[in-house]
Amino acid sequence: MPITNFQQRVYKITALIPKGRVSTYWEIAVALGRPKASRAVGNALNKNPYAPQVPCHRVIRSNGEIGGFASGSNKKKLMLKKEGLVIINNKIDLARYGYRFEIKK
Repeated sequence: MPITNFQQRVYKITALIPKGRVSTYWEIAVALGRPKASRAVGNALNKNPYAPQVPCHRVIRSNGEIGGFASGSNKKKLMLKKEGLVIINNKIDLARYGYRFEIKK
C-alpha cells in the first residue's frame, strides 16, 4: 500500500523526537498544521514502515497515558523504560519528558 503525503509528514516529524522524550498524537497534529487530526496521526504511526528510525513508541496520549502500539503496549512500555522514562500508573509525566516541536514559520 502506498504511503500518503500525510503519512510521510507524520513520519518526518516523529523522527525528530529525541531518545528519552515523548510527544503526543495531538502535538504532532498541531505541528503539521492539522490540530484535529490526532486520530489520523495515530493511524499513520500504526502503519509506520520506518521503525525504529521513526520512533513511534515515543508518541503517547495527551493525558500522559501510553496509548496503543502495533507491537503491543507492554512492548512500548519496555522500550520507553529502556530509554530512561519513568512510567507510573501507566502514565508518563509530560512536564518532565514531553517534547515540544519548534514550528518554523
